[in-house]
Amino acid sequence: MTGIEVRYAAEDIEFVGTLFLPSGSGPAPGVLVAHESPGITQHTLDAAQRLAALGFVALATDYQGGGQVVTDRDETMRRYVRFMADPAHIQARLGSALQALKAQPRVDATRLAAIGFCYGGTGVLELARKGAELRAVVGFHSGLGTARPEDSSRIKAKVLVHIGCDDPVIPLDQRNAFEADMTAGGVDWRMTVYGRTGHSFTNPEADSWGMPGFAYQADSNARAWRATEDLLRETGLI
Repeated sequence: MTGIEVRYAAEDIEFVGTLFLPSGSGPAPGVLVAHESPGITQHTLDAAQRLAALGFVALATDYQGGGQVVTDRDETMRRYVRFMADPAHIQARLGSALQALKAQPRVDATRLAAIGFCYGGTGVLELARKGAELRAVVGFHSGLGTARPEDSSRIKAKVLVHIGCDDPVIPLDQRNAFEADMTAGGVDWRMTVYGRTGHSFTNPEADSWGMPGFAYQADSNARAWRATEDLLRETGLI
């Protein structure tokens, strides 16, 4: 499956995403696929292609700028801290990506979803908190914290997050706070916690990073994708 370069802008920065089209020629649902913190990697592209095979117009969504992959972990963390302190930054970037997706000729703009991995999952939750017209939002090993929990009442989508029980990035107190946040906001939400599972459990490259608590877990990955497809069917997207 060949991707198509899509450019869009926010905060005076140009972003470069990769679009994958489903088979056929008629209208199709659209989905944003937000990468793990460094940038669009093969992991992101594989997820977007998987969703295109399910019938979506899928945009692998750049939120770092220029389509770059940030390899300096200190720089990645600096950007992460800025995003977490003020969700307006990631909302602007993913909001621009959503507009670029909606502008694609085959996209049915009434049938949209957003899926993210690691901070990309946090980001799509923040996009939903801005009131984006999404039917489904899914986070895989996504950070669950937010600087503005009061905005969760603006979420229109059904929310699903997949979390590893042994994830050092997302401890139990963060999961509990997310549960309270979603409940207080009146959100239709669910969280699945996977045993024997750490951070980045969907990414086969995680084993090579040498980071404690980060590891690929094939069975949890398969289960998370099955649950995701169930939600996409429930919301009329596939």
